[in-house]
Amino acid sequence: MLCLASHWLEICFLQLKEKKPYSTFTKWADVHGPIYSIKLGSSTMVVLNSAELAKEALVTKFSSISTRKLSSALTTLTSNKALVAMCDYGEYHKMVKKYVLSSLWEQMLSNLGLLYQKLNHHHRDAMIENVVNFLSSKINDGCYLVELREPFQSELFRLALKQSIGKDVESVYVEELGVTLSKKEIFQILVIDPMMGAIEVDWRDFFPMLRWVPNKSMEMKIQRIATRKRAVTKTLIEAQRKEIAHGEEINCYLNYLLSQEQTLTEEQLIALVWESIIETSDTTLATTEWAMYELAKNQTCQDCLHKEILEVCGSEKMTEEHLQHMPYLNAVFHETLRFHSPVPIIPPRYVHEDTQLGGYNIPAGTDIIINIYACNMSRTDWEEPEEWKPERFLSDKYEQVDMYKTMTFGGGKRACAGSLQAMLISCTAIGRLVQEFLWKLKDGEEENTSTMQLTTHKLYPMLACIKSRLSGTSSEQSY
Repeated sequence: MLCLASHWLEICFLQLKEKKPYSTFTKWADVHGPIYSIKLGSSTMVVLNSAELAKEALVTKFSSISTRKLSSALTTLTSNKALVAMCDYGEYHKMVKKYVLSSLWEQMLSNLGLLYQKLNHHHRDAMIENVVNFLSSKINDGCYLVELREPFQSELFRLALKQSIGKDVESVYVEELGVTLSKKEIFQILVIDPMMGAIEVDWRDFFPMLRWVPNKSMEMKIQRIATRKRAVTKTLIEAQRKEIAHGEEINCYLNYLLSQEQTLTEEQLIALVWESIIETSDTTLATTEWAMYELAKNQTCQDCLHKEILEVCGSEKMTEEHLQHMPYLNAVFHETLRFHSPVPIIPPRYVHEDTQLGGYNIPAGTDIIINIYACNMSRTDWEEPEEWKPERFLSDKYEQVDMYKTMTFGGGKRACAGSLQAMLISCTAIGRLVQEFLWKLKDGEEENTSTMQLTTHKLYPMLACIKSRLSGTSSEQSY
């Protein structure tokens, strides 16, 4: 059996030097093949760059590599792996993932379950309509250009708060911090700061024997982010606890977690509520913005989607109930996930027992990274992968299962529990935005494809001119 040691690439401090390693990993795969190992300090890391190898790791050999290998920053920010997405597979993961599924999608053993599902549906509908109304008001005000990100991000955060803690919050006094925070500041502390902190690199992660060496600036920065987001989340939870204690019925994720409180520590409860807020607020935004960018850039695709909307919905507003009858919209969503994967690299996993991947011996103690970006750009699996082409998923060459080869939501027993909600929000939003408006990119916007750090989030907000499909009112006067 082959051993990867003979193919080591001696790369020290790669992550310290480069903020977008997924692109470099992909280039190396073209030279060294879909599986290779690299040396980062004293750590050995195996990088997987094909869908076949990813499936083998995520499903077939899952039992050997189910342990998360988190950076120092992520360990602190996730309250030592207390999140559903970041904890190791085991009894705790099974329990908290069940909580997510039960609170969001399963019918609980009471009428509360059905009520909660209908309430979530209402919140999602209201969120999308608020975005549409905001954009319509910009046209009426004579605004020449619109930016989708700001209103969509604001409404997503509002939705995240309603689903997580039962209500929207405009401001909150945080006793631990001694300040009253605006909604914008709450968003910064709960979403933006942790996202930026998560990609901070501590060189000691690559040299465990030097863990004793101080790195005070790094430690203080991450600890400050963690302390502030914990204090804000705890304050939001306590406010809702008081209302529940006074007999107010609050249907939300927090309410469900409190009913299971005997199985959770206070730190776990805080971490799980925060996770619900940040996950709803982040990934869906990236996918929706990129989808609208591509549709505004590709007028033919936009016309095809609008035609499908007219055929399925007629004069009715498009809703979640229409999604099952809209294959082209579904294709737009999945092609965007393939071309602009929100998480191009799956967080490292730790091989805790000797195993094999791709015919190679992988010894215990090795770190595994799955390069989703490379998998989705593989010419072996995708025809013309460098092109954004929703039609590929409607071709006879592809089957329904191919839509999930993008692996955006993971796979196997660690598949993302919130994937259904992300799809419902993003697909419905894309459909409603195209149903209401004709989109065209601002001149020069076609080249604005830079991304943020380790993610593929769009670095600069998309700027587009829009035209109401109903009234003919447009923001194209400046063009």
